Amino acid sequence: MEALPPMDETETGPEMSLILRLNGESLAIPVRHVHEVINAIPRTRVPNASAMAPWLINVRGAVVPLVDVRRRLKMPPRDHDDGRIVVLDIPRGAESHRLALLADGVEEVMEIDPLRIEPLPPRGAPWPIEFVRGSIRRDGDLVLILEPESLFEPETGSRPLH
Repeated sequence: MEALPPMDETETGPEMSLILRLNGESLAIPVRHVHEVINAIPRTRVPNASAMAPWLINVRGAVVPLVDVRRRLKMPPRDHDDGRIVVLDIPRGAESHRLALLADGVEEVMEIDPLRIEPLPPRGAPWPIEFVRGSIRRDGDLVLILEPESLFEPETGSRPLH
């Protein structure tokens, strides 16, 4: 898949989001963060690395941390290496950092109207709500809208991801 065009961050209307599957859940990541989507490629485990980013991958000559989003969202670990890798550019201050995550699959790119986003209940969610901006309904399915900036912050007391 080719690199996706960035979205103008000053826009307040609908935002294009990449919908991916992870552990049976539909998750949305704003397209403005998505650099590219690739097939799963070999990864290298890094000794003494952050538990959240235990692997590195080579994406077109660049070494990129592969983040274990399942761990962050308190989902069961993945027992296979197939799927898709979503390469993201995450702003951090004046800079942008490239990270990747392993998804079970990529479903579509869809427009999300901010007026349709529902807040999550403060209790009872099976995932940490600080990483999820809200949810929307799509054909009866719940789609969680991730907050990539907070999702990829290092865990308290752990090493930086890059």
